[in-house]
Parts: sequence; structure tokens; C-alpha cells
Amino acid sequence: VNNALIDLPAPSNISSWWNFGSLLGICLILQILTGLFLAMHYTPDTTTAFSSVTHICRDVNYGWIIRYMHANGASMFFICLFMHMGRGLYYGSYTFLETWNVGMILLFTVMATAFMGYVLPWGQMSFWGATVIT
Repeated sequence: VNNALIDLPAPSNISSWWNFGSLLGICLILQILTGLFLAMHYTPDTTTAFSSVTHICRDVNYGWIIRYMHANGASMFFICLFMHMGRGLYYGSYTFLETWNVGMILLFTVMATAFMGYVLPWGQMSFWGATVIT
């Protein structure tokens, strides 16, 4: 852990563009924590999914803020993800083929996971999003 986090060699001319990988980790932790709290009250059934989301927002203490933190956290995650990818393209990180391929696999996994999270509330937007994609 010491070699990977504390004594990690870094160039002296490093800029703020290199922070987006760490911000992705923070956003991911936020998404996991808020997602776990939301999952405690969510009902995974097509007839009651939307009403369970309404229940979370109206009846659960601070459920509305957890839901909106989760929704906005997903947007922030993708902003950081695209900035991280843009930095990688600008600085030529695609020349490290193995690292780039792992990044592409992670990108498609994140996109599939985000789509599943988009469909879970099963409102009109979720329904038609699932209809168009599938």
C-alpha cells in the first residue's frame, strides 16, 4: 500500500488533469454507498418499482437527498470519466495498449451498469429507454 499510494513516483510537472482518476474512485464510493442505502427500500418488481422509488423520496428519512445524491453522483461520475478519457487521449495514453484495452472494457461495463441503474425506477423514461435499447 505504501508503494502504491504514498511513495508513488510522480513527475514534477504533473497538472490538475491527473486528478480525474482519483475523483472517479471517490464518485464510485459515493455511488456504492448511496446505492446500498437505496437498495434497502427498493422493490425490484415491474408493478411496484416506481412506487418504491416514490416511497423512498416521500417516506424514508432523508431518502430524497440520498436518491438525488445517487442520481447526480452518476452524472459526476461520467463527467470525471470523460475528462479522464480525454486526458488519456490528449497525452497519448492509448499507446499503452494493455492499459487502454482494460480501460475500454471498464468503460463498456460502466455504461451497461449505468443503463441498468437508469431502468431500475421503471418510470416512463426508464420504460422507453429500455424499449429502445432492447
